[in-house]
Amino acid sequence: MKKQATLNQSGHRKFGMLDKIAYAAGDFGCNMSFALKGTVQTFWLVYMMMETGLLSALLLVVQIWDAVNDPLIGSMIDNDKRKYKMGKFKTYILIGACGLLVAGAAVFLPFPNAKVWVKAVLFVLGYIVWDACYTVANVPYGSMLSLITEDSGERAQLSTWRSIGSMFGNIIPMIILPMLIWEKVTYNANDFASNMYHKNPLTGEAYKHGEAILDPLTGEPLETLLGERVFWAALIMGVLGFIAFMFMIKTITIRVDENSVKTNEGGGKFNIINAFGNFMKNRPAVGATIAAMGMFLGMQSATTANTIMFATYFNKASMSGVVQLIGFAPMILFLPFIKKLVNKFGKKEASVAGTLLSVVGGVIMMIFPTVENRDTALIVYLAGLVAFGIGMGVYTCVSWAMMADAIDYNEWKFGTREEGTVYSLHSFFRKLAQGIGPSIVLWIMGILGYNSELGTIGQSVETSHNMCWLVAGLYLFSAVVQFVGIAFVYNLDKKTLSKMNMELEAKHAMNAQSVSAE
Repeated sequence: MKKQATLNQSGHRKFGMLDKIAYAAGDFGCNMSFALKGTVQTFWLVYMMMETGLLSALLLVVQIWDAVNDPLIGSMIDNDKRKYKMGKFKTYILIGACGLLVAGAAVFLPFPNAKVWVKAVLFVLGYIVWDACYTVANVPYGSMLSLITEDSGERAQLSTWRSIGSMFGNIIPMIILPMLIWEKVTYNANDFASNMYHKNPLTGEAYKHGEAILDPLTGEPLETLLGERVFWAALIMGVLGFIAFMFMIKTITIRVDENSVKTNEGGGKFNIINAFGNFMKNRPAVGATIAAMGMFLGMQSATTANTIMFATYFNKASMSGVVQLIGFAPMILFLPFIKKLVNKFGKKEASVAGTLLSVVGGVIMMIFPTVENRDTALIVYLAGLVAFGIGMGVYTCVSWAMMADAIDYNEWKFGTREEGTVYSLHSFFRKLAQGIGPSIVLWIMGILGYNSELGTIGQSVETSHNMCWLVAGLYLFSAVVQFVGIAFVYNLDKKTLSKMNMELEAKHAMNAQSVSAE
């Protein structure tokens, strides 16, 4: 006999493990696409050989549109009162998921010999299509957390499981993708005009056809990017993401009536300017957004410089994902204990301690460029990355729950929930950071000597060393900004959060009684 699901007072299945696994699958689906963001700059810089200044400008343009795009879609969802068979949030996610099946590959069309203006058009159009599909799926997905459950502890669990989905969605491409798209450079006399690649630096003998080219300084094999493989990998990731989205849509339960949530109490016309003003007065939302911007301005911006560093300084681009995994694996240590940590210390308090440790990790990273032996330098880099990762563990697990609390704070202080708008404005600033950060870093890379026409095998020793300083500085900057946002701006400590939840619970109970009386 089939076991019947336990229902709550509203007739919905009670919150449980199925919701948590399904919500994790949603972020896995998102990250099957989002994980490619860091590869975009590398692909267009190394394989398509686009000049750093031009790529920096184009990236800034598309990312600003990306940021503007989010609140528009968020407000559209808030104002959509139509009845959908599966609910409006799931319907929007389904539309976005269908687009992401192929849109992720649209920005990786491999035409390295095309004219500059053709490359620019391909980049802009491909990115806009990809970003539109991602936004349609991601904005309602993020907003949906506060509609799955109203319980603060259960929201924290959802946030943790979202982080699990995000981690696995990032880890798989992080490890496997570099191994697939980077290949050792083999000798062909027609390919190398420079005499420095005619003789093996270890034996002093001339290279033979098909023999791996070694770096004259390190003796390590040089590597080059295989752009065609990036395109096919993006297609495969699109399919995996779609499967994950479908599992979430069919499995997860929304327990709050989506169309009963008021986005603008009083029945007036929705006003994005007023919503923006309320957002800026919403300290928890602003604090969480500053922290997220710091994370993306540092970590996301460091992705391209980090890849170039591994390719030119350590000659280990294909293994860069494994090295990054070693650094971030400690985040997983917090997953079994996050609920106890939050219950005992509070989300803010635990996150502040974590970001402080990340700052320490950033300081350690500033040491590795001064170490002459490259194997030792890599060990120091890893030590800083591990400390940074441990510190990031707590914040990563509760970051989305903090935004859900910020949505509640908006209702508590201003009488409006505005799930889609608050989340999408958070996403606006986050994506602005994602656009400005990599754009500035590409510009800095050009100043520090990186020449896209030389690929990864022709950069100077000075340029490769400069990439080390750039990566270390970006991680330290990231940790400091996160600490400031959580410690000094975000104001929902454990005591205040408890007070807010009790008052909102009383308000909701009173509203429910009023509806029943009518």
